[in-house]
Amino acid sequence: MGQEDRLMMARKTRVIRPTLDRARQRFERWRKTRPPFSPIPEALWALAVKVASQHGVSKTAQALRLSYSTLKKHLDLAGGSAHGPQLPPSFVEIMAPPTGSAPCVIEMENAPGAKMKIHLARPEAVDWVALSRGLWGGER
Repeated sequence: MGQEDRLMMARKTRVIRPTLDRARQRFERWRKTRPPFSPIPEALWALAVKVASQHGVSKTAQALRLSYSTLKKHLDLAGGSAHGPQLPPSFVEIMAPPTGSAPCVIEMENAPGAKMKIHLARPEAVDWVALSRGLWGGER
């Protein structure tokens, strides 16, 4: 392995997300050196929030010896999620319109951004399940 390869590997290893063990070590170091009854510094709360967004609030609070509810509040204030990024709904219920209803327009968009607009003269005559499977089920 050449010098260039070693430099690339060194750069890659420096860009590691904070792990639960590293965060635990930082909290333990702080606890050993802090004055009694001093509040947790914002930098450590930010680290705890980052770890909780990766590993979950319960696991992080237990590992870092923090209050679950306090960590959850910090995570909520930071706009994070304990379960990672939120996915769009995979199912949306469409209520059948009443019999004899007026024409309507249905607009749909899937995750990759494909869009479809349907004008229906008689929406009550549509098999909604078959329509959705045909549009988004991969059938071409």
